[in-house]
Amino acid sequence: MLAATASTSEATTATAAWGAVLSMALCVALLIASEFMPVSLLTPMAQGLGASVGHTGQAVSISGLFAVVASLAVSTIAGRLNRKWVLIGLTGLMGVSLVLVAATPNFEVLMIGRALLGLCIGGFWALATSVIMRLVPTSDVPRALALMYGGQAIAAAFAAPVGSYLGGLLGWREVFWALTPIGAANLIWHLVALPSLPSRGQRGIGDMLDLLRRRYFVIALIASMLSWGSAFTLFTYLRPFLEQVTGVGVTGLSILLLALGCAGFVGTWASGRFIKGDVSRLLRLPALVMGAVTAGLLVVGGWLVVAGLLLVVWGAMNTAMSVIWMTWMSQNAEDAPEAAGGLMVAAVQASILLGAVVGGLLLDHLSIQAVLIASIILAAIAVLIVRDGRTLLKPTE
Repeated sequence: MLAATASTSEATTATAAWGAVLSMALCVALLIASEFMPVSLLTPMAQGLGASVGHTGQAVSISGLFAVVASLAVSTIAGRLNRKWVLIGLTGLMGVSLVLVAATPNFEVLMIGRALLGLCIGGFWALATSVIMRLVPTSDVPRALALMYGGQAIAAAFAAPVGSYLGGLLGWREVFWALTPIGAANLIWHLVALPSLPSRGQRGIGDMLDLLRRRYFVIALIASMLSWGSAFTLFTYLRPFLEQVTGVGVTGLSILLLALGCAGFVGTWASGRFIKGDVSRLLRLPALVMGAVTAGLLVVGGWLVVAGLLLVVWGAMNTAMSVIWMTWMSQNAEDAPEAAGGLMVAAVQASILLGAVVGGLLLDHLSIQAVLIASIILAAIAVLIVRDGRTLLKPTE
């Protein structure tokens, strides 16, 4: 009853809280840009650090590893701290990470910087959906999530192609330096826009254990992990594929990544407009569509125009996937949103970690085609687990 009263009270300030949602959207854009910038800079980073492309790809996996740890621990560690200040602290940590990566003298310092970024990613994402649920009324949650994930679309649209272009023009370090003042501006925006978000009690581990006893939730965790694992097995090594198979240079790569990212705006727009009510029937759609696109790339990826069209479809579904799964979480774990967010983020980040590690091994020891085949297999398993989504619904009492 107290939680319901608090939610109602916070909902009355929803009009003013849209500024906070926008501030979180910018933070999402920076997180996505920071986490996956090595994807567009993988080749020059490897050359600059004297490492293989597959080895350098672990710069993505190390952030995923620490994100898993942070997502599971943030609710407990934060305890009774005001969630506004937790988010501000995590955003500041992202700035420290960017400086370390930009100034790194060697591969080891790069890994430290990426590990700090992982802590920020895991902590932010674990709290993000629960914070959104407190900023806007229940009926506006899908729209607010779509707006927040619009930051993901912005990063996907501009970070990779701009990073690729500027990396070739100025150098990969300068790309990371360019992100630091934007992070500082976002920190100030958080301070101004985020309302006070007092903790609602400290039950992080207890809530997580309760959720893990729910069969439908565990199945959903596995399915979401496979869906994201499929996506990022491909995405982490997309540049080597486009270079080796499609045969593009820096300019062509930037254009293709821009097309992929711009398609993300379509995904977020469609998500905010059409995702309403029960979303369980949509849960298999991301793995089904993105797996089919990956299969298409495997067959006709050497044709530039066709590859570009397939990447547009992939980009739209990639952003829609986040809104679909997090809306499902808000509907089926509304009694423990922080714990559910932590577990969902841990599953997603673990899939990114595994995708980067396995993909790197396949790339270094087999071929880029083997990476795509692994992505297709993961997507197929996810579709088989989700089926029509009914088994992933919270039982009615």
